[in-house]
Amino acid sequence: MNRVPKATTPSTKHMRRWPASLAVLVVLALQLAVPAQVLSLPRWLLPALGVALLVPLVWANPFHLRRDEPWLRWIELVLLGVLVVFNGIYLAGLIDYLTSGRVDNGMVLVKAALLIWVTNVVAFAVWYWEIDRGGPFARAPEHEREVERPDLLFPQMTAEIPGWERWLPGFTDYLFVAFTAATAFSPTDTMPLSSRVKTLMTVQSAISLLAVAVVAARAVNVL
Repeated sequence: MNRVPKATTPSTKHMRRWPASLAVLVVLALQLAVPAQVLSLPRWLLPALGVALLVPLVWANPFHLRRDEPWLRWIELVLLGVLVVFNGIYLAGLIDYLTSGRVDNGMVLVKAALLIWVTNVVAFAVWYWEIDRGGPFARAPEHEREVERPDLLFPQMTAEIPGWERWLPGFTDYLFVAFTAATAFSPTDTMPLSSRVKTLMTVQSAISLLAVAVVAARAVNVL
């Protein structure tokens, strides 16, 4: 007796807002632990700016993406820009501390490099999630918005795999892309297609390379 396959129900994970908000909130909290040796700005400045920008995003779409407003997307992009700029400032402070000749605590280097690396992964994960094919609202078939060309080519998009016919990427998928780019310094299973994502991935890999390959290597010698 042949079994009739059940109709696939489309997942709504691509419309979840809370994973991205939670990841950003965790990163903002981690900024309070940045070592004083690499700080050139007040410790509270980035968390305060980040929370101020995150509040309207969470207020408009607390758990799922329901309200699509252009100004909300601009706030998201400003928040991401602030995260990347501050992370670059911290990285510059770390490199300055490393080359100043006053490095006497290897744990400071390890802690700072780890915080910079984690912030790098989360910030660019949200970047990819926000711009791929015009954003999560444009990717959702239930919303009437013009879908742009794909910026990232996921494996599920390259072949007809049973059970994945109606798959759409969620924030976790973009977090994995950012994690692999920061770890391997190159794309792995998901290929960048557009020049804007290639540029973002290049910047992300460069930050990761400086934080991990250079700083962490020096920290091991100090330890």
